[in-house]
Amino acid sequence: MDTTNTGQPPTETAPTCFRHPKRETYVRCSRCERPICPDCMREAPVGFRCPECVRDENRTVRQSRTVFGGRSVGRPVVTYTLIALNVLVYLVELVRPSIVGQFDNLGTGLVDDSGRRFVDDGYSYPGYHFAGIANGEWYRLITSTFLHLQPTEGIFGITHILFNMYWLWLLGRILEERLGVLRFLAVYLLSALGGSVLFFLVDPHGSAVGASGAIYGLAACYFVVSRRLGYQPLDRNRMLIWLILWLVLSAGFTAWEGHLGGLLVGGAAAVGMAYAPQRRRGLVQAAVVVALVVLLAALVVLKSAGLDASP
Repeated sequence: MDTTNTGQPPTETAPTCFRHPKRETYVRCSRCERPICPDCMREAPVGFRCPECVRDENRTVRQSRTVFGGRSVGRPVVTYTLIALNVLVYLVELVRPSIVGQFDNLGTGLVDDSGRRFVDDGYSYPGYHFAGIANGEWYRLITSTFLHLQPTEGIFGITHILFNMYWLWLLGRILEERLGVLRFLAVYLLSALGGSVLFFLVDPHGSAVGASGAIYGLAACYFVVSRRLGYQPLDRNRMLIWLILWLVLSAGFTAWEGHLGGLLVGGAAAVGMAYAPQRRRGLVQAAVVVALVVLLAALVVLKSAGLDASP
């Protein structure tokens, strides 16, 4: 058999990307040395890395923490989400006003199926039934904090939600950065709950709406945190004057109990977050949150037991 030797080495197959076998490439991951195409290249201090190596490295990198133990955040996502939820609920209110009577901070009272309250006292009126926090509708303690006065209601009208959202935007961004997501959300919800509970204790037959309790709680938290860290990105004196003035002026028009309750509970939660010892800090902070929730729940139970909340 006649063969011809050309003296050329056999042709080698070009390497292909390990994630995209149909793409030829001569670039390799500087860590695992597997071939990677341009879509899989991730810049590295030396050469390029593949997505799997980048993912493995990110798992081993310890995420930065705030001074109070929370995970550092790049953007105040929770603050923006809370604002969006409040605005969304407000738009639903405008379309369906009856949801206010179904989810406001009502202690106990006669309502119909749409949540409309009976205007006179009485216990046996067709179409009406007892509803409210004292009747087991505890969700009103939180849902009411996402409701606000409609444009035609009260002396404040639409400014009710505008003021609250402005202060949530102003204070929330700072506190979320300082506390971290979970701790900030805990302070906000505890403040909202504290405002609702104090209103229920003082005026169980009344009803209220608004995020003002949560906002006052954030204000108290801001003072505690700024004092703990020794920084002052906002004019604290001016804000303090505004808060006191608003608390006094709103006494005759809005639920001042909600403001005061949020201020007290938010301040207590902030002290627990800011002054927890570094050793077992997370455990201490969690204990403070649980203790406040238990205290508020106990107050609601005791108050409900003292009311004639059943038909």
